[in-house]
Amino acid sequence: MHELSLCHSIATIVNRFADGRDVDKVHVQVGAFRQVVPETLVYSWELVTDSTALAGSELVVEQIPAVIECAACGATTTLSLPILKCGSCETTTVTLRSGEEFLVTSLDLKGAVHG
Repeated sequence: MHELSLCHSIATIVNRFADGRDVDKVHVQVGAFRQVVPETLVYSWELVTDSTALAGSELVVEQIPAVIECAACGATTTLSLPILKCGSCETTTVTLRSGEEFLVTSLDLKGAVHG
């Protein structure tokens, strides 16, 4: 379960940027090709942050679909299955445009005002 290791890395990043402030939510983007199970990542977050300054914070996972661009016809296709084939002309000469993300995108701090 590599999600535990990923959560340790996320916690390190969050602690560095929170700089001692209380964290309410941590937003991450996970691409479809990252082989990460979002539910397992959330569960692992709870395990990793228990009894730490991040205890009680929520990990919010945004799943990013895999999108390819066809070299032959220029069409973009959002993949429902991990088959790298153009949805328009069915060629396999494509470029992956999204789906490999793994990013901490933002932190919601407790007591922070959103505007």
